[in-house]
Amino acid sequence: MTEKNKRRTPELLIPASSLEVLRTAVIFGADAVYIGGEAFGLRAKAKNFSLEEMAEGIAFAHAHGVRVYVTANILAHNADLDGAKTYFAQLRDMRPKQPDALIISDPGMFAVAKEIWPEVEIHISTQANNTNYLTYLFWWKLGAKRVVSARELSLEEIREIRRQIPREMEIESFVHGAMCISYSGRCLLSNYFTGRDANQGACTQPCRWQYAVMEESRPGEYFPVYENERGSFIFNSRDLCMIDHIPELVEAGIDSLKIEGRMKTALYVATVARTYRLAIDDYLESPEKYRARLDRYREEIAKCTHRQFTTGFYFGKPGPEAQIYDSSTYINEYTYLGMAEAITGDDGALIQMEQRNKFSVGDCLEIMKPDGRNIPVRVAALYDEEMNPVDSAPHARQKLFVRFEKTREENGEWAEVEQYDIFRVDKPRVSNG
Repeated sequence: MTEKNKRRTPELLIPASSLEVLRTAVIFGADAVYIGGEAFGLRAKAKNFSLEEMAEGIAFAHAHGVRVYVTANILAHNADLDGAKTYFAQLRDMRPKQPDALIISDPGMFAVAKEIWPEVEIHISTQANNTNYLTYLFWWKLGAKRVVSARELSLEEIREIRRQIPREMEIESFVHGAMCISYSGRCLLSNYFTGRDANQGACTQPCRWQYAVMEESRPGEYFPVYENERGSFIFNSRDLCMIDHIPELVEAGIDSLKIEGRMKTALYVATVARTYRLAIDDYLESPEKYRARLDRYREEIAKCTHRQFTTGFYFGKPGPEAQIYDSSTYINEYTYLGMAEAITGDDGALIQMEQRNKFSVGDCLEIMKPDGRNIPVRVAALYDEEMNPVDSAPHARQKLFVRFEKTREENGEWAEVEQYDIFRVDKPRVSNG
């Protein structure tokens, strides 16, 4: 195998909407995390990071050997450019650690970044519609390190791009998450219907709405739009999932496997990051081990919030089966309860957490471990912040202390909770209390 064609070890790139989610991504297997600031990113409805939170998140990630990329991928207007100069200067001067790269789509924003922060590593966003190797070479010659492939590319097209670009240039490709009905995310529907511009980070996702037709002379009389007999969600794409195809992604020469979802919860991020981490590592260790554990990956990935799955454009143009016609709702089999923030108590078995959904004494929960273990446990006791016993945790974001009944794992060892473990419960909840 020549150096040019030597197999590459791909990065696992995970989204984060908040410090909590960033920490989850880091602990559950990310090689890199991408985040948005309070401006210039394409997820204006995400919580996003203040500069102070960004600095804290970068410090945490770097302490665990994980890189952080900051999105600045709007299609900028004249009024955005002066603010972008200030913003890039703030990122450049961030202490104690700077972001590892910027994700940019607009040539004007690229020019501003290079002017203000010449040495910064720049990745070209999928919003730039990167569909051929000459586009990759164009950005390479301007100083970009990495280009994110358009979602409309097949694996064969990506393999051809890899053959035509320098080995040290990086390809990043989405492998999991929501698909946009418009070409590489360049959608005008939101702006037309609501005045909120998808390309300025304010998409209202009208592709998920249900539509009807109204004839001009019959105002108020609506006729349903049927793509087939099951419904009228004519723009509603299935979610991308490539967990079955890690070998093809690696062998295509993709450097970074990217998960979509900068508006998702810590439970989503933990589930997806852990599953893809295990799948990638298993494949790199042994293709046979990866194939033997495929059912496990499929079972785990289905536990996170998702629509029905598709492989997108990777194996050719999607057909009608890539759409969901009868509903725009998610499949959501598990509920996120919280994360172990600290372990306290004289016996080291009192778990401090911030509750995200209601649970009660006696409920059976599941502990998600970063290494892939799922441990069923029962809640033995709950205490509020003043250590008063309570029967349940009904208030959102309530600070709690939790004690679990002692539980043995499959190997016979006593189960222990560690900081950053995730707690979840399946639906319908299994409760014996």
